[in-house]
Amino acid sequence: MANLKEIRNRITSISSTMQITSAMKMVSAAKLKKAQDAITAMRPYAEKLTELLQNLSASLDGDVGGEFTTQREVKKVLIVAITSNRGLCGAFNTNVIKEAKSRSEYYAGKQVDIFAIGKKGNDILSKTSTVIDNQSAVFDQLTFDNVALIAEALTQKFVSGEYDKIELIYNQFKNAATQIVQVEQFLPLAPIQSDKRVSVGDYIFEPAKEEIVMTLIPKALKTQLYKGIRDSFASEHGARMTAMHKATDNATDLRDQLKLTYNKARQAAITNEILEIVGGAEALKG
Repeated sequence: MANLKEIRNRITSISSTMQITSAMKMVSAAKLKKAQDAITAMRPYAEKLTELLQNLSASLDGDVGGEFTTQREVKKVLIVAITSNRGLCGAFNTNVIKEAKSRSEYYAGKQVDIFAIGKKGNDILSKTSTVIDNQSAVFDQLTFDNVALIAEALTQKFVSGEYDKIELIYNQFKNAATQIVQVEQFLPLAPIQSDKRVSVGDYIFEPAKEEIVMTLIPKALKTQLYKGIRDSFASEHGARMTAMHKATDNATDLRDQLKLTYNKARQAAITNEILEIVGGAEALKG
C-alpha cells in the first residue's frame, strides 16, 4: 500500500500544479487582450510616421539627418536586448538572449555592450557580457513618456560618440502562439530607400522641410523603441498563455496516466488480498 500512497501524493501534487498553470493561463489571456489592443492601435501611427519621414527625406538633397545619420567606422556597438521581468513564458526570453549572443559574435573584435530592458535578459547576459544598464522598471508603468527617456539616453550615447552603432533585439508579436525575433538598427538611421517616386510639390511646408525632418527624427526614434517594447510586452503574455496552456494539458495527461496506474495497482492489491483469504480458507478446510 506504500506504493499506492506514493501515487496518490503525486496525483494530488499534479492537480495542484494544474490549478496554478490554469490560473496563470487565464491571467495572461486577460493581459494579452489589453497588450494586443495597444500594439495593434499603435502600429498604424508608427508606420505612417515612418512613411512621412521617408517621403520628406526623399524629396531633399544630401544628408538631412545630421548627427542621427552619421556613418562612423563601427568600433563600439550597443545591443538593446528587450526581454521580460518574469519567466514561465516558454522560449520567449531564450530566443532574444540567443540572438543577442549571436550578434555579439558577429561583431567579434569590436567592443559590444548590452543595454538590458527586462530582468531576465539582464540576469543571463550579465554573466557573459558587459551590461551597462538595466531598465526593467519600465514595465511597471509602460508609457510613451517613460520609454522616451530611455530613447533619449540611447540617442545621446550615439550622438556623443560613445557608441558607433545601436541595435534593438525584441520579440515581434504576431499572434498568441507566434513571436518573431527582430533585429532592428536603431542608430545611425539607415539610408532611406524607396522605389516610389515621391512628389511633394502640392504641399507648402512651414517651417522648412529640413526642419520638419529634424523634428520628426527624434520622435520617430522614440516611437520605434516604444513599439519594440510594446511588441515584446504583448509577445510575453502570448508566450506565457501558450506555455501555461501546454503545461496544463501535459499535467492533465500525466494525472490521467497516474490515476490509471493507481487503479490498476489498487485492483491488483485487492485481488492479492482475496487470493490470500481464499487460500487461507482452503488450507483450513484441508
